[in-house]
Amino acid sequence: MPISTEAVPFEPRRFRSAAAHYMAGRPGYAPRLIQRVVEFGKLGAADRVLDLGCGPGQLARAFAPFAGEVLGIDPEPEMLRLAARGAPANVKFLEGSSYGLGPHLGMFRLVIMGRSFHWMDRVDTLQRLDEMIEPGGAVALFGDKHPDEPANAWRQAFQELVERYAADDPHRHQRHEPGRASNVAVLLNSAFAELEEISVIERRDLPAAALIDRALSISSTSRARLGDRADALVAEIGALTAQLAPAGHLVEVVASTALMAHRGRDIR
Repeated sequence: MPISTEAVPFEPRRFRSAAAHYMAGRPGYAPRLIQRVVEFGKLGAADRVLDLGCGPGQLARAFAPFAGEVLGIDPEPEMLRLAARGAPANVKFLEGSSYGLGPHLGMFRLVIMGRSFHWMDRVDTLQRLDEMIEPGGAVALFGDKHPDEPANAWRQAFQELVERYAADDPHRHQRHEPGRASNVAVLLNSAFAELEEISVIERRDLPAAALIDRALSISSTSRARLGDRADALVAEIGALTAQLAPAGHLVEVVASTALMAHRGRDIR
């Protein structure tokens, strides 16, 4: 089967209604993971960090204490509005996307992406970043996984419910099609081919109501895309959580991950 690196069509406003639900719904990245990436990337107090596809600024804020400057870029104005609230003085935000990357933004020690790389033209993005990342610098792709643990048993019913509402989103199908190259495969065929994955696993308490935010933070099941069907989704999640968590709380085991990518041979 041919492997595809074709980019998902760019929709700059895809997350416009998802923004308000993102921080409450998505699993946060473990502070220990941030510390590990800082150490692994040899990030210093004078270094610059680029948070590409920064969303509401979760990662940008997390890296602010360890860097001289953090620049967050996102195409969604509502995400940027939320990101700017109470941001540290050394964190700046800019409306834009991977398609606008270039030398005019300056050089960076570390480029971080949280659940955003799969929305980009990944090959083009890495080619652009090769001209913007300092010698010895790195790319870090952040994500989360849910290990096959008894505490996560509730996730199957929740995921099946969300998938039923997301099933008619063609761009979601494109991102998950069998022949689509993984992020690892794309990186291995780029300048940043020296890879190492860091993972921090935590057991967390989860308010059952946060699953409504989680579903509405997903672009395939956001209110903007579902329209009137969003209320039906919210009602179904409410009924499901009433069965799964009568006391209003669940437990989830989350692996916060960072895929670190350095140049295979950094001769600059």
